[in-house]
Amino acid sequence: MAGTGDKLQKVLAKLKWMKDEKIWPNGIRYLWTDAHGVCALLSLYHHFKDSTYLDQAEEVVKEVYRVLGRKRGLRIGEEPDRDGQYFHYLTKWIFALNQLGKIKPEYHERAVNLVKDVHGSFVIPGVGVHWKMLEDLSEPYPGYGLGGLDYYDGYVQYRLLDSAALSTEIGQMGELVQKDYKHFSCTQDLGLGESLWLSHFFPDEPWAHLVRHRSEETLSKMWIDADKNGGYFCRHPKQRSVKFAFTNFGVSYGLQSYGLWPERVDKLNKFFESYKSGDEYDRNSITHVMNLNSIFPGVMLSSFH
Repeated sequence: MAGTGDKLQKVLAKLKWMKDEKIWPNGIRYLWTDAHGVCALLSLYHHFKDSTYLDQAEEVVKEVYRVLGRKRGLRIGEEPDRDGQYFHYLTKWIFALNQLGKIKPEYHERAVNLVKDVHGSFVIPGVGVHWKMLEDLSEPYPGYGLGGLDYYDGYVQYRLLDSAALSTEIGQMGELVQKDYKHFSCTQDLGLGESLWLSHFFPDEPWAHLVRHRSEETLSKMWIDADKNGGYFCRHPKQRSVKFAFTNFGVSYGLQSYGLWPERVDKLNKFFESYKSGDEYDRNSITHVMNLNSIFPGVMLSSFH
């Protein structure tokens, strides 16, 4: 198992490579990736006590709002086919702003205002959360329904951010969680990793205990051991040959949030060091930025500070 020093060296080397290759943070903007990148930079800031990483995180935020910011909310990505707004991308961005807000309070206020701006458009009280909306939030994006995990996202992120200022919004999300959690079911690798991660912030609550148990149980059936080359989690229990690096990295920080299966975390990181998918994901920023939080999750974990 690699020590913290070795892990940090890998993170720093990956950051340098991405910048040299103009992949990130000086590449095409994509909200999910940028949220992860801000968190990775803040993890480095806290570990090294070096304000350079804080400055870089703030510069990413500035660029995200310049490119993706809209009157209410943020566009999914810079490329033409990344229009609209995803709720789970917004909540990941809210988490990133929340981490910055612990250092500079103005980002906390910005995150609260973002919730206030978008919540009412996405949430149908007592029913669910629209997975994707048109860019101006005027109506749901055609062809998309309600998100399966979005109310868990909102419930957790709102509570972590400001339980007083967002009490109404938290109440609406909490109602949806309580209505759903006993029926919780997920069979997608990244969704399971995210479910573990979300539940670890409130591990003693009944919904979180059940979500953790079912996520862990399903993931245990999805592990593929590649012997000396490491291993990975398949995309779905019935798609054992399908694998993605970035989704495995999401499973990784979900597992690390509970200290689960450290040997499998090491094996998947080893496997994807050399794995090539032969498609756009080999160079896409989502792959390499999420890798940073798989190697050194830092602020992604409630135990970090």
